[in-house]
Amino acid sequence: MAEQHEYLRTKLTRRRALVTAGAFAGGGLLAGCASGTATSASTTTPSPATSRVPGSVVAPFGRHLAFGADPKTQMRISWQVPFAVKKPFVRVGLKPWGLSRKIEAEVRALHTPGVTGQRLALDQYYLHAALDGLRPGTTYYYGVGHEGFDPASKERHSTIGSFRTAPASPEKFVFTAFGDQGVTPDALANDKVILGRQPSFHLHAGDICYADVIGVGKDSDAYDPSAWDLFLKQTEPVAKSVPWMVTTGNHDMEAWYSPNGYGGQSARWTLPESGFDARNAPGVYSFTYGNVGIVALDANDVSYEIPANKGYTDGRQTAWLDKRLGELRKTVDFVVVFFHHCAYSTSTHASDGGVRDAWLPLFAKHQVDLVINGHNHVYERTDAVKGGKVGKKVPVGASTDPTRDGIVYVTAGGAGKSLYRFPIGVKDSYEGKVTHRESIETFHWTKSQQQNPDTVEWSRVRYTGFSFLSVEAEAGTSPRLKVSALAQSGKRIDYFEVRRGA
Repeated sequence: MAEQHEYLRTKLTRRRALVTAGAFAGGGLLAGCASGTATSASTTTPSPATSRVPGSVVAPFGRHLAFGADPKTQMRISWQVPFAVKKPFVRVGLKPWGLSRKIEAEVRALHTPGVTGQRLALDQYYLHAALDGLRPGTTYYYGVGHEGFDPASKERHSTIGSFRTAPASPEKFVFTAFGDQGVTPDALANDKVILGRQPSFHLHAGDICYADVIGVGKDSDAYDPSAWDLFLKQTEPVAKSVPWMVTTGNHDMEAWYSPNGYGGQSARWTLPESGFDARNAPGVYSFTYGNVGIVALDANDVSYEIPANKGYTDGRQTAWLDKRLGELRKTVDFVVVFFHHCAYSTSTHASDGGVRDAWLPLFAKHQVDLVINGHNHVYERTDAVKGGKVGKKVPVGASTDPTRDGIVYVTAGGAGKSLYRFPIGVKDSYEGKVTHRESIETFHWTKSQQQNPDTVEWSRVRYTGFSFLSVEAEAGTSPRLKVSALAQSGKRIDYFEVRRGA
């Protein structure tokens, strides 16, 4: 994988950073035991040794939000503690000084065994609280705590966060998206720019943390579970107030956790339960916010390039997708789908034929309005694609109609990991620096894991830099999606509009 060369270079830096982060988090993030022979990882009961740590010195960290099935009335609050705690809870209220409602939290303890000469064993403690019966369009304040650590006390007041539920009826809002983040200075810089957009939620299209630095879904992959501690701390300034809606990439198949390498994901995240198998496929769900339906998919299930989990849902995810897209098409103005592996891209990993074969017919059938991918660490945006070809050219600033022109596919993989490149001789082309090129030599992955050459004309915008997607949704008599791509500096590099029946 293209990320392998980074492992040795970053390993020492990451260990040093963990020591610093551990000191900050009240006693340390690392609760590792002596290394030993590798065994299967699992959720566990906290050991008596960690249970004796006084709750008053254990500081929560890594807060991150996610919607429940109904973003108008449900929010899920998740966080981490460096040691086992007793009686964890969330306090919630309409004022930061009035956290009158107290809700018990669930502990999901995750044990990763040590491997001699590679890593120490590690126990991690993730906590989750479900908030139901909330008021639509309302700002709530919350604090997370446990026995010995009460966020309502005066000395803990600085730990209080806030969130806002979805409005009762559609109104203008912004959401952001990217993939391939990791723990880097550039990832942190992107987070800060995203926060300035004041999004109602954020979509993360997989390859979240890169604790598994190889990314082929095998237990021989190099793996550092403590990287998750750093990642959740890095993301907290945004995710504590912006629902952080993730799906799974190839680096998120952590083979040490059952089932399907997703036991770690299920321990760390609580995502909407929307009629699919949340435990076995945590990256597959949907929700509606205002006039937009969002669908998250796990492309590991259909990938030809990296087949470790190929076919693990036995076709059930694709059947669910067909049904869910049909339901959403009747109730919302726009349908946005996001997942990891690219349907259309010309950069390092190029396009995945498995995604195309399984899902593109359904996207066309239900006239999906926008598809967002990661995997390639660049920004690339297609023209409107119809039947595998250009249905309509969509230059920077143009408008497109999915009912007539086809679907625009966006690769937004510049979240923070080291950048990729486009094919030799292919230049970037973006707002303020448009280069005209009608065809590119690239490839797509076949079922036999071969690279089948392609000459394509649909690559319209390309940017080799850290960036993210910002989408403004408007409702009313003339609904539209105003899609922009912003560089890490905040400078716009692309924009276009999606209008149906325009």
